Amino acid sequence: MNIVESGQILGARVEDLDLSQPLSVIDFQTLEQALGRYGVLSYPRQTLTALQLKQFAEHFGKLEINVANVYQVPGLPEVMILSNKISADGKPVGLSDAGQDWHTDMSYSKMVAFTNILYGLEIPQRDGEPLGNTEFCNMHAAYADLPAELKHRLEDMTITHDFAKFWDAMRAKAGSSRAPLTPAQRQAKPPVSHPAILLHPITGRKVLYANPGYAMRINEMSEAESDTTLAFLFKHQLQVKYQYKHRWQVGDVLMWDNMGTLHNAVPDYRPDEHRYIQRCQVMANRYFATESA
Repeated sequence: MNIVESGQILGARVEDLDLSQPLSVIDFQTLEQALGRYGVLSYPRQTLTALQLKQFAEHFGKLEINVANVYQVPGLPEVMILSNKISADGKPVGLSDAGQDWHTDMSYSKMVAFTNILYGLEIPQRDGEPLGNTEFCNMHAAYADLPAELKHRLEDMTITHDFAKFWDAMRAKAGSSRAPLTPAQRQAKPPVSHPAILLHPITGRKVLYANPGYAMRINEMSEAESDTTLAFLFKHQLQVKYQYKHRWQVGDVLMWDNMGTLHNAVPDYRPDEHRYIQRCQVMANRYFATESA
């Protein structure tokens, strides 16, 4: 394989690696270290079945079955469908991720996510340009640039993350087809707490772990101070200097480090501009012995 750096704050392209074939131990270790270093890896021109996507993803850890339990590849509940397409009977064929805004997947879980692995089968284009691109922010860099006093204060603090915050915000958006969470779904994913600052298990460096999508409250602060501090952190970490954008092409496999990045899918395509992506979410169980970061 050949790893080509993007030259930006995040990102690298992995060439000459066929993900439909078994992954050797050496190749896995190379990719694991590259993901920690670059945060986002893309694998162009792949041809995979959903099962092969799942098999590749399983090298990196245990796969999550999404709590919403909808829009999965038949027979493969670990492979979720992200799409704006509508079936012949008028029902969505996948979960739309357009307009989700910045977040970190699975920070709402006791066992946080290590990586997301997405496979682009249909990518909308307009005037020769891809739409629905995925943006990222570098949480290694965001932490490094925090004021020293705030770093010190946050060192031993924890943040409550809640799945319902994000889901309810998405339901409130115009045109959303998301159903409300059932009581059973809410019970399956109650609010959890994680350190505000994580020691990244691959790089050995500290990262800011406070995303706008799920972070609710800094537990060791008053509500007012927590609100003020989170507002500062959310604004700080989304600065353009920390951002990188992946321009999708059909056949891309894209994976990113959920502990070291935030992400956002750009909602710049119309309902008739079809997007169809298969996704696996990989837990960080290789790095954390218990269900707590």
